[in-house]
Amino acid sequence: MRIPVRIGLSVVTALLVCSSAFAAGASKDLEKTAQVKAYRALLKTVDAGDYEAYKKGMAAETAKGMDQQMKDAGIDAKKGMEFLKAMSPTELKFTSLKLDGKKATLEATGKVGGEINYGTIEMVDEDGQWKVVRQSWTNKK
Repeated sequence: MRIPVRIGLSVVTALLVCSSAFAAGASKDLEKTAQVKAYRALLKTVDAGDYEAYKKGMAAETAKGMDQQMKDAGIDAKKGMEFLKAMSPTELKFTSLKLDGKKATLEATGKVGGEINYGTIEMVDEDGQWKVVRQSWTNKK
């Protein structure tokens, strides 16, 4: 009786170790994708405070409405970028990528305000470049 239990526990332990290693490997592989590279480039524009470059990383429809949203909120580009920087996730890890033709959805985890958040980043391929349509972050799974 002890041998089957030991074998069973060994198999379960091996599966858990392998699945963790696979998940870590998958996360590293996602870093090589065009979608993750585009999103990381977008975050660099936020860090730099470059509003015009940020708009270029957004989907055309999204970028069109950004100026009006900022105007309606009564904030200028500099303050808008400061807000985006404060709300941008740190310790970012991508967990999945779903492709559907010229559309993609990235799932990620990161910290916002020091708290673990779960993100969904919707993207679209416009003229061979991946751009962000919208992103949402929440502290609830």
